Amino acid sequence: MAAQDILINWAPQETRVAIVENGAVQELHIERTLERGFVGNVYLGKVVRVLPGMQSAFVDIGLERAAFLHVADLLSAAPAARALAGDAPPLPIERQVYEGQTLTVQVIKDAIGTKGARLSSQVSIAGRMLVFLPHDNHIGISQKIGSPELREQLRSRVQALAGADGGGFILRTNAEEASDAELAEDIAYLRRAWALIRERGTQRPPGSLLHQDLSLAERVLRDMSTEATQAIRIDSKLQHDALSAFGNTFMPGAVAKLELYRGERPIFDLFGIEEEIARALARRVDLKSGGYLIIDQTEALTTIDVNTGGFVGARNFDDTIFKTNLEAAGALARQLRLRNLGGIVIADFIDMTRTDHQEAVLAELRKQLARDRTRTTVSGFTQLGLVEMTRKRTRESLAHMLCQPCPTCEGRGQVKTARSVCYDILREILREARQFAPKEFRVVASASVVEMLLDEESVHLAGLSEFIGRPISLSTEPSMSPEQYDIVLM
Repeated sequence: MAAQDILINWAPQETRVAIVENGAVQELHIERTLERGFVGNVYLGKVVRVLPGMQSAFVDIGLERAAFLHVADLLSAAPAARALAGDAPPLPIERQVYEGQTLTVQVIKDAIGTKGARLSSQVSIAGRMLVFLPHDNHIGISQKIGSPELREQLRSRVQALAGADGGGFILRTNAEEASDAELAEDIAYLRRAWALIRERGTQRPPGSLLHQDLSLAERVLRDMSTEATQAIRIDSKLQHDALSAFGNTFMPGAVAKLELYRGERPIFDLFGIEEEIARALARRVDLKSGGYLIIDQTEALTTIDVNTGGFVGARNFDDTIFKTNLEAAGALARQLRLRNLGGIVIADFIDMTRTDHQEAVLAELRKQLARDRTRTTVSGFTQLGLVEMTRKRTRESLAHMLCQPCPTCEGRGQVKTARSVCYDILREILREARQFAPKEFRVVASASVVEMLLDEESVHLAGLSEFIGRPISLSTEPSMSPEQYDIVLM
């Protein structure tokens, strides 16, 4: 496994994390303070109203609006409780909670519009490889973990490591290849976190936050630090001290790698991360050989097209294509991680006539994707010479987080020509003239459109004016996009 450094750039409004291997950025993670949701947070709530007709209750958890708790999300409705009751339906909510009661609850859905957050009293705490269920004794396995034999083996290992201390666990997909030491460390972390929640619940007033889902900087220690991590550098003394305290309690193995960056230059400037972010938002990715990738994101899937570009270095054309595709396989895998592209991905490698070349490119692609912490599956070449793959969506892609659709083209990537807009305007004036009889039609449009109407399309404009028997004047509006225009009846 390649040695890596983790760089953390912290500011009150935003935390950015870059994972660097051999001088190249492999992953970028960004979290903005104002965009952090409440899902996963645990509160000491106070029941303010019980609604028997809706089998729900409103609970004050200290947010702007009271949150919503349905009877199905109460602890008594948990699978283990239902099993003990012989699958009997849950008791009516009015027999389980009452106004003024305090409950430990977890947000399972953020507030949307006028609706408050949705709550559950079935608390679960996520770790690196496990999810802890303090009110359950069940050991569950992610459906995506392979064979029944492996699932049973993992279940037995976790049962042995968990002992008889209570609580259930769900194994996440990245627990598939975890060692006993890693699983034991995760179990210890989760139990410490739950003990802290219970302790705070006895000391704090209703409406208090008892546990917040980890911040991005804390998740670096829990999820991203591995044996290959040489150093974790952070540029904030305040956050360095907070991370050290958190790590000493929960992740002692990762704290030794934590370093405070004291340089004058911003940490991301020093390592060229800002330029890498700019390149990760571009459509074209240049390869060292002279070839390049074109990456397009759509709602349905992401397409990656491989081109030879200026690469002519090999002995013959087949070798040129093969070497470009080999380099592209590594670059493609890195771009998936860097841009956090999820869902369906279609790679259009340059057509290869030799089967052994196709197999070698596929092997290189799978080798590079094996370094990805996010689950990825790859199919072989289709009849059209495309490689289909899927990558689990874990969060918004980098482009969706940092950018929005262009207000001019609305995400189409192209706009109408000035001539097309001119003809739209002429048709619209004719349509309006059949319904209204103003003294004059005034066209307000962008400079390029007005210029074309005055120059190349002036004959057509004059002909239309004569046909409708009304003058047509033109006005330029600098703030208008090339496709925008307005026709004012004077």
